[in-house]
Amino acid sequence: MDFLSVSSSTTLTISETFTKLKSQGKVAFIPYICAGDPDLSTTMEALKILDRSGSDIIELGMPYSDPLADGSVIQAAATRALAKGTKFDGVLSMLREVIPQISCPIVFFTYYNPILKQGTKNFMSTIRNVGIRGLVVPDVPLEETVILREEAAKNNIELVLLTTPTTPRRRMEAIAKASEGFIYLVSSVGVTGARSSVSARVQTLLQDLKQITRKPVAVGFGISKPDHVKQMAGWGADGVIVGSAIVKILGEANSPEQGLKDLENFTRSLTKSLDTDALP
Repeated sequence: MDFLSVSSSTTLTISETFTKLKSQGKVAFIPYICAGDPDLSTTMEALKILDRSGSDIIELGMPYSDPLADGSVIQAAATRALAKGTKFDGVLSMLREVIPQISCPIVFFTYYNPILKQGTKNFMSTIRNVGIRGLVVPDVPLEETVILREEAAKNNIELVLLTTPTTPRRRMEAIAKASEGFIYLVSSVGVTGARSSVSARVQTLLQDLKQITRKPVAVGFGISKPDHVKQMAGWGADGVIVGSAIVKILGEANSPEQGLKDLENFTRSLTKSLDTDALP
């Protein structure tokens, strides 16, 4: 445990990561993968690859049987992971081993039911002890996040809240005030999934958020190409989240080895598009 404490304490928090990147004039690249797809050993290697390929923060999804916010690609990944026997304790064991080996802070993405099953207090202390730095719980409305936020704060875990294109201005202000680490701006109405283009409305939403908060804003849902990533940075996003496109590469490869190789190439193409010289 002493080793874990030392290793996790040397990893920057989510907020510190954004502060550092802002001082360098950079935008955070935040990939998402699903734990256990195709298996936990591949997840461990994927986390290392994402870390060394230029990721700034990594979002790790806990597979869940009823993922309401997720599109078909991530739903299929969760189904495969659960079929392989992926469980919370197994994910924790994997993280306990890999987090000391990577420099990126990890944000855990999970639905509320698994947290309730563990007990909120126990869940927060458990993920803190393996070195998790942030948490996204997409199916909990703002009004019901009070206990989550309290327990997260006690454990130095930043609870990231989501806002969408249909969120009213006053509610957006409340979400921005309560969110820690960054504000997760959902780029489109509906579930996750790669899309051919990103709505121009996102630029307006980013401007609206920048008027009401100084906290970093990261855009996710539907971002799947280097051009999308570059576009979000040009529109003023502090971070860009890519999920389904990465999950698809890992989950649908002919072999885990090929998936990891393709993952590295794709991730490098995305992070390269965020190079300061490449931005508009």
